[in-house]
Amino acid sequence: MAPVSPPDDPLSDEGLERLFSSLNQASGILAAVSGGPDSIAMMHGLARWTSLGRRPPIHVATVDHGLRPEAAGEAAFAAREAGLLSLSHRTLAWTEQKPVAGIQEAAREARYRLLVEYAREVGASHLVTAHTLDDQAETVMMRLSRGSGLSGLAGMRRETDRQGIRHVRPLLGLPKSHLLDQCRHHGWRFVTDPSNADERYARVRWRKLMPLLAAEGLTAGRLARLAERAAQADEALSLKARAAFDRGEPRRDAGTLSFHAQILTDEPFEIALRVLELVLAEAGMDLDNSRLHRLEACTERLRRAAEAGETLSLTLAGAHLRLTQTGRLSVRPEPPRHRGR
Repeated sequence: MAPVSPPDDPLSDEGLERLFSSLNQASGILAAVSGGPDSIAMMHGLARWTSLGRRPPIHVATVDHGLRPEAAGEAAFAAREAGLLSLSHRTLAWTEQKPVAGIQEAAREARYRLLVEYAREVGASHLVTAHTLDDQAETVMMRLSRGSGLSGLAGMRRETDRQGIRHVRPLLGLPKSHLLDQCRHHGWRFVTDPSNADERYARVRWRKLMPLLAAEGLTAGRLARLAERAAQADEALSLKARAAFDRGEPRRDAGTLSFHAQILTDEPFEIALRVLELVLAEAGMDLDNSRLHRLEACTERLRRAAEAGETLSLTLAGAHLRLTQTGRLSVRPEPPRHRGR
């Protein structure tokens, strides 16, 4: 007989209904499973959840980044465990040339690209990952150390869009320790990734600092709550920025987006900053290449010029911004630069 879950267990039948409630409307679900205790617990939870009623089909995928010799064996382990639960499994290999610098960020981008592509292939509308409360706390601390703004301090969102695939993190409110306990309680096998102890990676160094921060009251739970509050404030400010932008009478013409720059001076600086960020996104610019301090400096210059009735021309994140004397700000892709010999 299988071990009985404690009554307050989030992976009990009642708990699973709450954890995975947003997945009921999915056309299909792709679960990213590495073989570690977090993702193994999630996979077992999903398998149990499907037995409780009519559910969308579930597929499992493991990404082999090709960075460690053990990775192929871990993917094979995840495939066997998925098979024991009657779940289909695919190993997705990152076969491209690996960069010398920024390997973790490149691996993350490759991982989600492969997962999104496979989700489309199997007809899954939702991707689920096993990010936990501890992962959220580490993310908040890492972003805080880089001087992130409010949007960054909101951490990972429970649900977000990835090129038309809904990315859901159902375990974001659960501590890793609980999932590890569940694996041991139920006898679910898992693997341990040695890179989780490699201090060359910033996340690992932050992970080792977390017990010291917790001893001073800065627990993972409180950091996660900070992220929730930041997310609520971020959403409210984004709605305010959208309303301000709409009042600027935006126009689109031949690849150019323009609006009345007076809204940048009428609104508080944070709203003006978000309006400019919104405009760049609407114009299709890649904001990943523009750090917050550059966006802030650009917003300040535009506000001063608009108040003085001056013209201004500058570039930011691959965009050319031009403020005219009539007080209209236009945004278009920056033209290619021609370098002399």
